Amino acid sequence: MATKTWALDPTHSEVQFKIKHLMITNVTGSFDIFTVSAQTEDEDFTKAKVSFTADVNSISTNNEQRDGHLKSADFFDAEKFPQIKFEATKTENVDSDGSYELYGDLTIRDVTKNVKLSVEFGGVVKDPYGNTKAGFTINGKINRKDFGLTWSAVTEAGGVVVSDEVRIAAEIQLIEQA
Repeated sequence: MATKTWALDPTHSEVQFKIKHLMITNVTGSFDIFTVSAQTEDEDFTKAKVSFTADVNSISTNNEQRDGHLKSADFFDAEKFPQIKFEATKTENVDSDGSYELYGDLTIRDVTKNVKLSVEFGGVVKDPYGNTKAGFTINGKINRKDFGLTWSAVTEAGGVVVSDEVRIAAEIQLIEQA
């Protein structure tokens, strides 16, 4: 078996999140600057060493005021905690198509919790330029309060402004490194 190293193809990857606002609609956000790296034995990603880092200052919800609030101490506190990190720890329930559950340590605001993500493996192909690429669709849910993101507000009628549950969705394409 050969150890292979993989790096992010940033032009074909995205990391997004959704959170309920006023409990009636979802607000979508993304991180524009992030990295993913993986080490595999051959092309077996179910046992890969995977790490992910996102730059909190690259958060975007298409609203400058909201983005500023998310970067503030009320939420991510980007000045003190400029990165979100994830390190894979294990995989389980591997399907015949290569999809699986990925567990790992997620760190936000210096709080680390083990989380579960669902990974849909898209496969490995050579692109038109001879590069070997692998694709993944990743989904999960976390409770923001578990990571110290506890800001909350209530409407005049007593409704919650921002939900605790955050849904994570990512499309990741990796390039095998020579």
